[in-house]
Amino acid sequence: MSQSITVSQKQIVIVEDEPDILDVLSYNLKREGFAVASAQNGALCLELIQRIKPDLVLLDLMLPGMDGLDVCRHLKSNSATKPIPVIMVTAKGEESDVVLGLGIGADDYIAKPFSPKELIARVKAVLRRVDRENHSEPQQIIEIEQLIIDASKHKVSIGEVEARLTATEFRLLYYLASHPGRVFSREQLLDQAFGNDVVVVDRNIDVHIRAIRKKIDPDQYFIETIRGVGYRFKDLN
Repeated sequence: MSQSITVSQKQIVIVEDEPDILDVLSYNLKREGFAVASAQNGALCLELIQRIKPDLVLLDLMLPGMDGLDVCRHLKSNSATKPIPVIMVTAKGEESDVVLGLGIGADDYIAKPFSPKELIARVKAVLRRVDRENHSEPQQIIEIEQLIIDASKHKVSIGEVEARLTATEFRLLYYLASHPGRVFSREQLLDQAFGNDVVVVDRNIDVHIRAIRKKIDPDQYFIETIRGVGYRFKDLN
């Protein structure tokens, strides 16, 4: 059963310097029942976010003066604003910025051009995930359709068949499945699998993901590749 969210009390701040795009974003979010506030540059948006503490920030990376990455870095380094989820809005060809943004704490990204339907779906998915993480204890058992991940037994099953994963493969799968819908860069996944103080090549993650897929996910049904960025476990709620 899908988990719904109540949008009537959800406040979103849009940070976008192009008036036409800002109008489209604002219109579609308000039509879905969200309360919307906006700013057209980084300095103003930081002041606005500090004042109203929104439920989510929709942040364009290309801003005059302080760019979106600097805004995100500032938000995630401040204890008062760090918990606020951030969706980056990017143009094509900004993959390196997406990777950097995810590394400093952004929750997701959406690339221009995008449809209003995709925008709303992405916003609701992030809010739903944040609500789920804020109101639940760490899961010992994750059960998604036929996939069962049991952290207490370090066991993964597909239906009645056990999949034998290495310790690293298990840590990666459990971490991804614990955050459905969230995009992680290879560097973030390396930190989870090996720790910050181990020097390894980020493409090692690709090897581990291929191994996991071979064992449980040959059709890439659960784990999606986000080209140029990293990986995401599908949000199937």
